[in-house]
Amino acid sequence: MSRQLNPKKLLLSKWTAVSPQHKEKHFLIVQIPNDSTPLIDKDMVVLEAVMTKKQYRIDWHTLLDEAVWQQGW
Repeated sequence: MSRQLNPKKLLLSKWTAVSPQHKEKHFLIVQIPNDSTPLIDKDMVVLEAVMTKKQYRIDWHTLLDEAVWQQGW
């Protein structure tokens, strides 16, 4: 079954990396595009690792890949 996501509802959603890197497994989306976001960045969100607080900008469409991301903790 294919996962469906609404990018406007991703803020503060929780994600688990299927293959953790650098002991970073659990993430929170801390920034999503808004009306003032440039068109080129409309698909980008900011994930923050819960343990390290390190932030990553990713295309939110990558969250649809269940081999890489699981929704929730």
